[in-house]
Amino acid sequence: MSPDTHIPIESGTPEYRPVKRHHTARYYAHRVKESLSTRVSKLICTIFLTLLFLVGLIAFILWLSLRPHRPRFHVQEFSIPELAQEIIGLENVQIIYSATARNANQNIGIYYDSTQSTVYYEEQSIGGAHLLFPFYQEPKNTTVIAGLLGGANLTVTSQRWHQFMADLGRGEVVFRLEITSTIRFRIWTWDSKRHKVHANCPVGVGPDGLILPNYKDKRCPVYFS
Repeated sequence: MSPDTHIPIESGTPEYRPVKRHHTARYYAHRVKESLSTRVSKLICTIFLTLLFLVGLIAFILWLSLRPHRPRFHVQEFSIPELAQEIIGLENVQIIYSATARNANQNIGIYYDSTQSTVYYEEQSIGGAHLLFPFYQEPKNTTVIAGLLGGANLTVTSQRWHQFMADLGRGEVVFRLEITSTIRFRIWTWDSKRHKVHANCPVGVGPDGLILPNYKDKRCPVYFS
């Protein structure tokens, strides 16, 4: 070998060339099947969630439209004619009043199984009576509740009457008319359980024995018990 002859020496790491794999037809069929299964699963989930959302939305709308609203009460009249008289017999004192009960529900009726009125002065009951017979109130309907307290249904002592007159000297006598009813809501053919509803109506009476204008047709606070 000649001294000028050089033998090439390969240095470094040889270049890696990946080996191409050839898949069978069964492999590609399996991949296509998996892809279709994934798409079907996603479609089913989408349909289910959409239906669930629609059912929830419909239920919420029905709840809003069928949710019972409590009746609304307003005092129309309240008078004690004897307050305008100088000399009276306490046994002749009468309280005359009327109020309205309004069913503001769009599709819900109300059964009034019993109704009672009580009049309070300084949070002490001075009289009361049962009112009306059981009745059914149609949706969007108003019923007048009227009554008269006197005789055995009204207790006014001489001391209490002097308190009335002292209040009149200051401009007005304030009473509280409470209307208590046992009611049931009716939605189509379904009746709810019984609820006891209380309407507390403050009323002021002037020297003429009539309700003062700022108390007339005033909405009464209502609560259930």
